[in-house]
Amino acid sequence: MIKSLRESKAKLSELVDLAGRGQDVWIAVRGRVKARLTRATAAASAADRKAWVRELKKLQKSCKGKATRPTAQTILAQQREDRL
Repeated sequence: MIKSLRESKAKLSELVDLAGRGQDVWIAVRGRVKARLTRATAAASAADRKAWVRELKKLQKSCKGKATRPTAQTILAQQREDRL
């Protein structure tokens, strides 16, 4: 089954279900196939999950203490304060 990128975005959940049931889904951009969505061969092993958790914790530590972007609510509150 070949789907356009636009259609794939709109129906991603359905396409993932199809792929999970064993049907390959080919995704085309401007008429040329660029990607394939296919069934996963096996669930991640316990070792893979542990490695993923270690990597995630390492990433979290590297991001700690770094400045974060203000939320939209914070920006709006600051603008309201400036008007007073």
